[in-house]
Amino acid sequence: MTEIRDGRPDVLSEISEKLAGLSPEERVEKRKIIEKNLMGFANFMESKTVLLYSERSSEMPMETIIRECLEIKKEVVLPLISNSKHSMNLLKINDYDKDLVKRKLKLNMLEPDSGKCKKISIDQIDIAVIPGLAFDEKGGRLGFGEGFYNRLIPKLPETTRKISIAYEEQIAKHIQMDSRKYSVDIIITDKRVIYRI
Repeated sequence: MTEIRDGRPDVLSEISEKLAGLSPEERVEKRKIIEKNLMGFANFMESKTVLLYSERSSEMPMETIIRECLEIKKEVVLPLISNSKHSMNLLKINDYDKDLVKRKLKLNMLEPDSGKCKKISIDQIDIAVIPGLAFDEKGGRLGFGEGFYNRLIPKLPETTRKISIAYEEQIAKHIQMDSRKYSVDIIITDKRVIYRI
């Protein structure tokens, strides 16, 4: 757990309480605004190769974003996570319905089919959309504790923009991190765009 030492339960409790206060309709409306904000964000619009993710049940739904990116001919890359090796391969998908399969491991999510999808070098990524449970205004991120993205973020090229999308309710006052090298550059919510200070 390199992402958080102190305060994780408090931050998660605060965020969970805020999110629980949202109705399903409010979540859908906020999600639509976030999707629009991301797709209209200049850096995102200009990017050619984007690293996205297939969400877990607790994360923002990504299907619409992935489908829209494919439709406008962006190169869409998704991670294929290996729990046994604690590693992540980056695979390019061409078709949401044909290139994704149900995850064999414990997370109940879709993943790229390694038999169909081509491996992509990390150096090709223009924009990386990084998942998380909570964020702060300095780009601090609270992940899921497995460290997959903490290992990925420092390996991304300096020119790769690291973006997270979140409900405004997922923004905390402060997230204690071991190192700011695991931070994201930009957080896009339903209310604003936050640039790391």
